Amino acid sequence: MSSTYGENLKLSIFGQSHGAGIGMTLDGIPAGLPVDLDKLQQFLNRRAPGQNDWSTPRREEDRPEFLAGLLDGYTCGAPIAAVIYNKNTRSKDYSNLHDVPRPGHADYTAQVKYGGFQDVAGGGHFSGRLTAPLCIAGGLCKQWLEQEGIRIGAHILGIAGVPKYDDDRDEPAFDTLNPELDQISFDFPVLSTKAGEKMREHIAAVRAEGDSVGGMIECAVTGLPAGLGDPMFGGMESRIASIVYGVPAVKYVDFGAGVAAAYRQGSENNDSYYVEDGIVKTMTNHCGGILGGITNGMPLIFRAAIKPTPSISQPQQSVSLSRMENTTLEIKGRHDPCIVPRAVPVIEAAAAIAIYDAVLARRREIGGI
Repeated sequence: MSSTYGENLKLSIFGQSHGAGIGMTLDGIPAGLPVDLDKLQQFLNRRAPGQNDWSTPRREEDRPEFLAGLLDGYTCGAPIAAVIYNKNTRSKDYSNLHDVPRPGHADYTAQVKYGGFQDVAGGGHFSGRLTAPLCIAGGLCKQWLEQEGIRIGAHILGIAGVPKYDDDRDEPAFDTLNPELDQISFDFPVLSTKAGEKMREHIAAVRAEGDSVGGMIECAVTGLPAGLGDPMFGGMESRIASIVYGVPAVKYVDFGAGVAAAYRQGSENNDSYYVEDGIVKTMTNHCGGILGGITNGMPLIFRAAIKPTPSISQPQQSVSLSRMENTTLEIKGRHDPCIVPRAVPVIEAAAAIAIYDAVLARRREIGGI
């Protein structure tokens, strides 16, 4: 099914943006894993709406209620089920979307596929609101990975319209050999404070124009052992990309040097090996920690491009599906002028789920579970 992910763990996400609630089930998780619900809530708060001037004014607490799978602070071996109840909805803002689809949204394609039976309020099951339950599952997987020394962190690499470098020419990207995840601020997740200030100013300016803006998120995973992933179609790039592309607004994913590798010679792009303290390492990390779909023990680095929020307050050209004629649409509702800051923990969550699924696969291969 399209709302299910994983081979060794099984994640299923349900709900609609303005429905009674949204939630997830997570099956295949070993019993006896500790769960820190306070830490999970802190992670969910990074994604929650209505907290600052660069997000939608819709306010939701996003406090999950666990229905199954946890007992006295530990996983009990049963499927984990959690729900977040929607409390601050204004569905009347979307009443005309069955007839007049919003440019950039899934309104038209959903109309074709589901014949008008789809829930259009807030985007229904296509909404970025569904990333909240993704973050429940990802937040749990992050905790379990951290207990094994595997850390995941992401930051805003750039916002469209803002120069990649700040005034001091600081490179706001991870050091691919030693990503310092502790440098990231959770308030506005950037590595360069000056670059972050320019990004926020640009978002405010775009919002004042009734427009929106996208950007790029970079994610790093440290502490990974070599040997995770499988050729050909179970490689780590495939595992991560398939769930990251499930995040609404993601339009592009690349690993390591990414597209730049296509314009290099082999002597420039190859990562030479050396041994340090009995461990094989590479002098550079153009491969992003993955070779042949399998982790090589170096930091795993990837990026995800986030498109501008398609809901803008400027008039846009659309069509009336009932009359089959051109019309003008003015979108109502509450929307982010830039979804990128709130998408950062979502990308971390997606990576955590994919990596923990691969960790479980590796353990089963070597008889650890």
